[in-house]
Amino acid sequence: MSERIKDMTQGKPGRLILSFALPLMVGNICQQLYTLVDTAIVGQFVGVEALASLGAADWLNWLVLGIVTGFTQGFGILMAQRFGAGDEKGLRKSIALSAALSVGIALVTTLVSQLACAPVLRALNTPANIIDNAILYLRIMFGGIVAITFYNLLASVLRALGDSKTPLYAMLVASVINIVLDLLFVVPFKWGVAGAAIATVIAQVCAGLFCLRAVLRVKLLKMTREDTAYDRGTARELVRLGAPLAFQNAIISVGGLVVQYVINGFGFIMVAGFTATNKLYGILELAAISYGYAIATFTGQNLGAGKLDRIRTGMRSGIGMAIVTAAAIGVAMLLCGRYVLMIFVSGEPQVVDQVLNVAYRYLSIMSVMLPVLYLLHLYRSALQGMGDTVIPMISGIVELAMRIAAALALPLVMGESGIYYAEILAWLGAAVLLAAAYYRRMRTLEVPPGMSATLNP
Repeated sequence: MSERIKDMTQGKPGRLILSFALPLMVGNICQQLYTLVDTAIVGQFVGVEALASLGAADWLNWLVLGIVTGFTQGFGILMAQRFGAGDEKGLRKSIALSAALSVGIALVTTLVSQLACAPVLRALNTPANIIDNAILYLRIMFGGIVAITFYNLLASVLRALGDSKTPLYAMLVASVINIVLDLLFVVPFKWGVAGAAIATVIAQVCAGLFCLRAVLRVKLLKMTREDTAYDRGTARELVRLGAPLAFQNAIISVGGLVVQYVINGFGFIMVAGFTATNKLYGILELAAISYGYAIATFTGQNLGAGKLDRIRTGMRSGIGMAIVTAAAIGVAMLLCGRYVLMIFVSGEPQVVDQVLNVAYRYLSIMSVMLPVLYLLHLYRSALQGMGDTVIPMISGIVELAMRIAAALALPLVMGESGIYYAEILAWLGAAVLLAAAYYRRMRTLEVPPGMSATLNP
C-alpha cells in the first residue's frame, strides 16, 4: 500500500499531475458506468417514460449527493496540506474528525432528503406519467447516502496521500457489480427504476469497503486514542473547508432544478432528450474532475511544503493538458454523439427520433464549449487546494444566477431552443470569476504560518 502514497512536492509537476489524474479518469469512467448502465438498461428494457423519470430525478439526486461529497472533498484539502507538511499527527486527527463529522452529515441528509423528495418533485411540475417512478428512484438512492458518504470520505483520504489508484480499483470492482445487478434486477426480475437504484447503492457499498481495506493497511494512519480526541481547532478548519464546497455543490444543483422545472414544462419528450444527454454529461466532464482532483492534491501538498513556484508550474501544465483533452472529447462527441445517444432510447421510431434530435442538439452545444468547463474545474480546484473555498462557493452562486436567468429568460425569446444555452452561460460566468481570482491569489500567495517557502520548481 505504501508504494501508492505519492509525495507531489518533488518531481516534475506535469508528470505528477498526469500520473495522478489518469487513474482517476479511469475510475470516473467506471463510476459513470453506474448512471450510463442504469440509463441504457432502463431506456431499452423499460421505455422512454422510465428514462424520463430518471431525468426528472437527476438534479435533485445530485443536489443531495453534492452536499455530502462537498464536505468530504473539503475535508480532503486539510488532509493533503497536513500530509505535505509532514504533520502525521495532525493528519490522523483530521481524518478521525472527518469521519465523525461525515456520519452526522450523512444521517441528517438522509432524513431531510427522504422527507423532501416527493414535495420537491411535485413543485417542479414533474409530468404525471413519470413522477411516481422518479420518487421511487430517489427514495432508494437517498437510502444509500450513508454508503455514498462512506466511499467518498475514504477516497478523499487516499487522494490526499497521493493515492489515486485504489479509488480506481474500487470503481472497477463496483462497476462490474453494478452492471451485473442492473441486468439482473431490471431484465429478469423486472424491478424497473427501483432495480437500477438498488444496484447502484449495492455497488457503492462495495466500493467503500474496498477503500476501507486499503486505508486500514496504511501504517501512517494507525489511530491512537489521542488521535480520535476532539480538537476544536481542527474541527473548525474542516467545517471551514467543507461547508463552502457543500454549499457550492448545492446551489449549482438548485440551478439545475430550475432548468429541470423549465424542461418539464415542455413535456416528457424534452425531458427524455435532456436525460439522455445529461447521462453523457458525466463522460464529458470526467477528465475535468480528474484533473481537478490532481490539481487540488498537488496544490495542497505543495502549499503545505511551502513550495510556491511548483504550484504555478503545475497549474500551467494542467491547463495545457485540460484544453487538449476537452477539445479531443468535444470532437469525438460531435462525430459520434448521436450514435452513442441511441443506446439510451427505445420505443416508437417517431418518438425515438424526436428524443434524439433534442439530445444531440444539446450535446453538440456542450461539446463545442467544453474547454470552458475544463478551465472552470482547474481554477476552482487550484483555489480549493490552497485552502480558499469562499471564492469557489461564490462561483457556485454565479453559476446559479446565470443558469436560472438563462433558463427563465431565453425560452421566452427563443422558445425551447433557449434552454440549451443555460448550462453554457453558467460555465462562462463561473470560469471568468475563478480565473480572475486564481491569478490574483497567485500574485499575493503566502506560505501558511510555521512553514518555510521554497522556490524549487
